[in-house]
Amino acid sequence: MPKPLLPAILSCKGLMLSDDEKYLFEKYNPVGINLFSRNIDNPQQLKSLVQEIKSCIGRTDVLIAIDQEGGRVRRLVEPHFRSYISAYNIGHLPIEKALRAAYLHTQLISIDLAKLGINLNYAPVLDISYSNTTPALNSRCLSSDPHTISTIGKIMVDTYIQNGILPCIKHIPGHGRAECDPHLNLPTIKASLKELEQDFLPFKNLNYCPIGMTAHIVLSSIDADLPITQSAKGIQEIIRKHIDFKGILISDAIDMHALHGSIEEKAINSLKAGCDLICYSSGLIADMQKIASSCPKASDNTLERFAQLQKILDNKPQTASENSLANEYNELIGSVSPYQEEYDSTEVLNLMMQKN
Repeated sequence: MPKPLLPAILSCKGLMLSDDEKYLFEKYNPVGINLFSRNIDNPQQLKSLVQEIKSCIGRTDVLIAIDQEGGRVRRLVEPHFRSYISAYNIGHLPIEKALRAAYLHTQLISIDLAKLGINLNYAPVLDISYSNTTPALNSRCLSSDPHTISTIGKIMVDTYIQNGILPCIKHIPGHGRAECDPHLNLPTIKASLKELEQDFLPFKNLNYCPIGMTAHIVLSSIDADLPITQSAKGIQEIIRKHIDFKGILISDAIDMHALHGSIEEKAINSLKAGCDLICYSSGLIADMQKIASSCPKASDNTLERFAQLQKILDNKPQTASENSLANEYNELIGSVSPYQEEYDSTEVLNLMMQKN
């Protein structure tokens, strides 16, 4: 009899699995595992780690997830891996070049991930860039125009799907108005529901995407007390009904400081509100044990949505013209000045944990 699925994408601490991690993953059968910079040294090591994770859990549909957006938010970096520009840089090219760059960018990342056995990329970001958008997010936004975001984002989503890589639109229902980093604090957005319609638009236009990641934000016009990740009203009325998102809904990382309570409370409250899966990033075995022992098994709705992912995972990446695509991409972005910044929000908590 198959083991129940733990509705979580967990993480690991180093370049190979520890005995404790192997035991926990095998026993509790998580939906997947997140990979971060701490897990990556070189291609062969990473392929071995991915295979070790899949063998340990023992399923062919284990989700191996990574943040490979481009720009500063990429876990596969030089010298062993290809360089990619940020979403901001793509979105600020002339539109025809932007559309071609988006395709090449996503096609090449798909090839990179498939070679390593990685099948889920937490991209693209569909948040709108505003004048006061937190530096944690701004360079990761394609544009300040929701229609431009929708058009470029669609190319990215469709290209990932065609190549057997699961895309994840984030941060649903829209994080662009946040002025602080949810890794460290909980943003509150006081815009009216009418104003928020603009933020929802890219997600509505791409609501067929197989996976979406929630925003750790309070939208006071929807639920003044709870962040969207833990708000049944926000998830059911806005994400599921208004945006009409039908795919797997995964929380943003529950170890972010935007959420309050113990790690098991964060996990349980996110699932109760309507998230299909919770995301955990810090790789602490004690935390993962608490999550695994306290979370309910995956719901029937989650299992149905998860089963639909297999149709995408069965698609094979198109690698025949990789070199010519890479040359075209490099020529297209060669004159682009990278967005200047040093702040990598998705690694903030990892660095904090390493110092503790």
